[in-house]
Amino acid sequence: MEWIKLIIGFFIANLLGYGGGPSSIPLMYEEIVPHYHWLTDGEFSNMLALGNALPGPIATKVAAYVGFQIYGWAGVLAALLATVLPSAAALIVLLRVLQKYRQSKVVKGMTLLVQPVIAIMMAVLTWQMGKGPAASIGIWQTLIIAAIAFWAMERRKIHPALVILAAFVYGGLVLRYSM
Repeated sequence: MEWIKLIIGFFIANLLGYGGGPSSIPLMYEEIVPHYHWLTDGEFSNMLALGNALPGPIATKVAAYVGFQIYGWAGVLAALLATVLPSAAALIVLLRVLQKYRQSKVVKGMTLLVQPVIAIMMAVLTWQMGKGPAASIGIWQTLIIAAIAFWAMERRKIHPALVILAAFVYGGLVLRYSM
């Protein structure tokens, strides 16, 4: 029965995840943490950080990890299929529709006006994921790390994987020398 939940959870998250990974992550979070309780907030944050440091689409890495945790290799297959199939089917159908109506103001409006919703979904996810570190290491250290990460990625154009790696190293050093 758990594999059916995996398929439904990842199918819904990826069917509604307009725009790919950034919009799918909050939807997957809703299915993985509060809805099915497959992972905790902290486990989801760790998995997401590690997944972002690896190459490839984040949605498939999340699906593979959670699928394996829940149902082993069969879970990996079920979660991956549920993640990939909606996107592949939608891509084929939508490309044909968009080609036909690409100059339509309705189509342009739909794609533009869904973007604020996705931005809010990402902000809510950021808030949820920020609560754990703020409680563990304190609000000031969390804000300083976030500010440095923002500066590194947005101003200095450092690749996010390198910023995540630097945070891992920093976290290891802080824990090692604080004990």
